[in-house]
Amino acid sequence: MRVFVTGATGFVGSAVVQELLAHGHQVLGLARSDDGAAALKAAGAEVVRGVLEDADALSRAAASADGVIHTAFNHDFSRFAESCDLDRRAIEALGEGLAGSDKPLLVTSGTARLAAGRAALETDLPVEGPGLPRVSEATAANLLSKGVRASTVRLAPSTHGAGDHGFVPMLIDIARRTGVSAYIGDGENRWSGVHRLDAAKVYRLALERGVGGERYHAVAEDGVAFRDIAAAIGRGLNLPVESRPAEHFGWFALFAGMDALTSSAWTREALGWTPTGPGLIEDIETAGYF
Repeated sequence: MRVFVTGATGFVGSAVVQELLAHGHQVLGLARSDDGAAALKAAGAEVVRGVLEDADALSRAAASADGVIHTAFNHDFSRFAESCDLDRRAIEALGEGLAGSDKPLLVTSGTARLAAGRAALETDLPVEGPGLPRVSEATAANLLSKGVRASTVRLAPSTHGAGDHGFVPMLIDIARRTGVSAYIGDGENRWSGVHRLDAAKVYRLALERGVGGERYHAVAEDGVAFRDIAAAIGRGLNLPVESRPAEHFGWFALFAGMDALTSSAWTREALGWTPTGPGLIEDIETAGYF
């Protein structure tokens, strides 16, 4: 297939590009910079120069492809609502390019805060509300009636590996600044995790075998205790590991205290996906996080 990938030079998107090319697909990668374009060419992909704000460019690229994988998202949490609105508009533009084609469009979401007190399932729907502005899944679902085979890949809160700039590096930065690797309460709240290369396989398999309207969980480990994550960071920085109140984490307290136990049993069966990469704790200790 000829696949248009947004976020093609990002942490997850670059792994998706690698995975697609390794399995015989052609890739059109969106790049906003000369460096990004050069990296895509070096990987063996074609380059589409542009930005997410350019709806016409997104629609044209989508129309020229056999399928689209949308991994791009601005993770500047100080402008989260704006980033979510841009994400919505980008998905709508991609959908315009694919309208009436029954071609696949995969959008990206997350597994956090899907369920309370139990493992989140693929059938669980994201909570909506004024304080939850990300509407990736709902926007994709609206495209089904327009003849787009849209579905969602949900990433674990810790999608990890060399080059990670997500939640674990944020925790490491907090530990360095405060002199302690902390957890909240007893630290038994859990984060699910997946290695970026395993996540890339979910995107490819969902593109090749997926069904419109479904949600796929890129989750290799259902739940890793936050206290164990803090302990691994403590070992890496040679810092004490202690329970601290939520205020210790500042704006990150919501994420540090979340319990994100997640099942991927249905995804594994539906796609024939078997993750093989290292687990979160092993990666923290060996993937150059420090």
